Amino acid sequence: MNISQTIKHTKILATIGPATDDYDVLEQALRAGVNGCRMNFSHGTPEQRETQFRYIREISGKIGRHVSIIQDLQGPKIRLGQLKDDMRYEIHTGDELGLTYGIEHDGGNNLPVQYDLSEKAQEGEAIYLFDGKIKTIVTHIDGKTVWVRAENNGFVLSRKAVNLPDTDFGTDFISEKDYADLEWGLDKDYDYTAISFVHTADDIHMVRQWLKDHGVERPIITKVETKTAIMPENLEEIVKASDGVMVARGDLAVEVGAEVVPVVQREIIALCQKHCKISIVATQMLASMVDNPEPTRAEVSDVATASIDGADVVMLSDETAMGSYPVEAVKVMAKTLMYAQHHLPVSPLYDSYVNGGMRDAIADSAVLLAEQIEADAIIVETTTGKMARVIAVHRPHIPVLAISQSLRVANQMALLYNTLGFTGEGNDYGWGTTKKLSEAGFFAEVDKLKFVVVRRVPSDDHAETTANTIQVRILDR
Repeated sequence: MNISQTIKHTKILATIGPATDDYDVLEQALRAGVNGCRMNFSHGTPEQRETQFRYIREISGKIGRHVSIIQDLQGPKIRLGQLKDDMRYEIHTGDELGLTYGIEHDGGNNLPVQYDLSEKAQEGEAIYLFDGKIKTIVTHIDGKTVWVRAENNGFVLSRKAVNLPDTDFGTDFISEKDYADLEWGLDKDYDYTAISFVHTADDIHMVRQWLKDHGVERPIITKVETKTAIMPENLEEIVKASDGVMVARGDLAVEVGAEVVPVVQREIIALCQKHCKISIVATQMLASMVDNPEPTRAEVSDVATASIDGADVVMLSDETAMGSYPVEAVKVMAKTLMYAQHHLPVSPLYDSYVNGGMRDAIADSAVLLAEQIEADAIIVETTTGKMARVIAVHRPHIPVLAISQSLRVANQMALLYNTLGFTGEGNDYGWGTTKKLSEAGFFAEVDKLKFVVVRRVPSDDHAETTANTIQVRILDR
């Protein structure tokens, strides 16, 4: 096949849930174009995750394609508690409501919450109920109860989200549940860990150190969804401290206003390119397909725009976790991404990887050479994935095959822009794997195949040292 016509530049990350808990449905979704699977630790049981993990790895081997798996921690997601008889509680403008940790709801205006807000909230701050549908203002705090005044009409249901964009939660962004989930996942083969409701780069350093102290080094994806995180003094430092950054547009819109999100999304994609990090655009990309077999035109435009801006990954949430058309949603997203990349060329939002030094110069040269000779692919031998990530920053139009001797690295490459991960063995494992792929019919049927190969080889004068090389190799068919 002609991989330049079939590989997606921007990859698809799908959230796994009840809708994709079935082996056959999950296989259909992966075959339709899913490159990575997100396990949302806000829901599900360890037994379910164990089964899903096993399914993903089995299907990945079956279809011959590496798939990344992300452990996504819940973070301090604050929710209402259980309302009496699971009622729908009506709210009107001007109503006074109490928010009290752990109480049993009696049907009145004092509502239970799953977090002690009295220790954090301040008079005059805004508190949003039901995913931002109802705005309230804190009027006073009485003991353990935070009293608020409703600013609009609406209703709330049991266990719906509560957002406090003005409130400083300090170091509480990692909950006891998160630490328990982190510990549970230490011996699991997750490719990435995603952390929620980050405020500053210090939060990322803390989680990375915790993992290191427990003997695990795992790439961290930071979900940007707080007002503090997008402040100029914080955002770039957060990107620099992360291995990937997710624009978590749902909670972010509630925290800062929906009109801010498109600008922040583009800024984060640019910063990720600047600092050689994976960028992920998430939330409500094809939201109407939770209930409908077809997307809206606005949703298709949203997916295409993220691809045109050069995002590494776009994510499906409820669409594949609990929607009625999970496989169809993947197909629509894949079709949209492929059409966009073939008709609107992508240029990096940032010129080059900052402070890349020699590695960036090599990557830039390899991409330029590959495009000038119209290579069939760029072959990268990589131990950690770093060189492949730097090459991907340049948003090459030529497909990148990142070949590693590490299965973990090959899996991680599944989320990288216009890149496929493979494993190889031997001294010249990149070229050996390329020849095997050619024999298996992976490339177009032509007389000669041209490749730009980036690898480290022993230097001529010192066998103990290595030198970076860029080679042009021809494979006669």
